[in-house]
Amino acid sequence: MRSNVLCGSGGVRLSGGQAQRLALARTLAHPRPVLILDDPFSALDRKTEDIVFANLQRMAKDKVVFRISHRLYYFPQMQKVIFMEDGKTFAENAKIKAMAVWKQTGGIVLADDSGLAVDYIGGEPGVYSARYLGEDTSYEIKNQAIIDRLADAKEEERTARFVSAIAAVLPDGSELVTEGTVEGLIAHEPAGNGGFGYDPIFYLPKYGVTSAEIPIEKKNEISHRGKALEAMKIKLRERL
Repeated sequence: MRSNVLCGSGGVRLSGGQAQRLALARTLAHPRPVLILDDPFSALDRKTEDIVFANLQRMAKDKVVFRISHRLYYFPQMQKVIFMEDGKTFAENAKIKAMAVWKQTGGIVLADDSGLAVDYIGGEPGVYSARYLGEDTSYEIKNQAIIDRLADAKEEERTARFVSAIAAVLPDGSELVTEGTVEGLIAHEPAGNGGFGYDPIFYLPKYGVTSAEIPIEKKNEISHRGKALEAMKIKLRERL
């Protein structure tokens, strides 16, 4: 918010912090069930920010509040933190999440991004795996949609893989990235009650079962996340 805001017929000028607090007060005064606050404390000093934040939490306890912020100072007190995962690859999204937290905490931060990539449909759902067809859409619907899109695919064209990228940000701000994959095929129909997500349609030819049917011990052994983590352990030993 701009500083020296002209307020009222008398021409009283408010500082950026004063104008921001006034805007928050006006927002809270309205009986809106949902509030969207875009960087609401950017013009406040840390002491004032603490006071305003505490009062905001109290006064908005019966409202749904979305707070857009470039800082994560208060994220431990949030019920849910959503990172803007706008990367084009799993590795880019993993780095976005790791760097966002590192900027607030320092030290060593690890973050993961993973999903399913199906070759016949151009690598979809890819980085949108969790949000494919809508974040609230059930995986039963998502899985069937993928099977339907491969209706004309030949067996050799049903190739797919689970991908996991892990990013680490080190104390000096440098980044490391590793990736692990599990290769498979998209099944013609879902099978198995184990696992979650896309597991029931991810067929593992070597084992003759889907990822939802394979024993958990074997699944952990071949895990794409496990492979990425093992590779990261090696990189961290080399750097630290």
